[in-house]
Amino acid sequence: MPKFTKLSHLDLSVSDVEHSADWYAATLGLKRLGRSDFDNRIMIVLIHPETGLIIGLNQHHEQTADSFDEHRPGLDHVGFEVTDRSDLDEWETRLTELGVEHSCVTDAPSGSGTALVFRDPDNIQLEFWWPRPRA
Repeated sequence: MPKFTKLSHLDLSVSDVEHSADWYAATLGLKRLGRSDFDNRIMIVLIHPETGLIIGLNQHHEQTADSFDEHRPGLDHVGFEVTDRSDLDEWETRLTELGVEHSCVTDAPSGSGTALVFRDPDNIQLEFWWPRPRA
């Protein structure tokens, strides 16, 4: 079977690309790489300086929905892994300081890890995830 090594980039559709780019930069510490204006959309590309993950934000000129809904086929949520359980507490404090609504830090029912769930300006569900160490 052919192999791949890691997630290269993530592209999300948003309703206001400039607002979302500012939100992702302020909330997650992403840095703006550039903006492209295409015939059918505007795209801003951001990078996480520590992990190298690239996130493309796309504002399509023709939008078909008002906001994200994980109950429709497609993306359910995006999870960002953290190194330690205590990182979740630090993120919870930061999200609160920024006024970003979020869940409590919660253990997954399966026992596989612990999550902190929040949403971006378009209601896209995001989470910080600490995978439970395997014995």
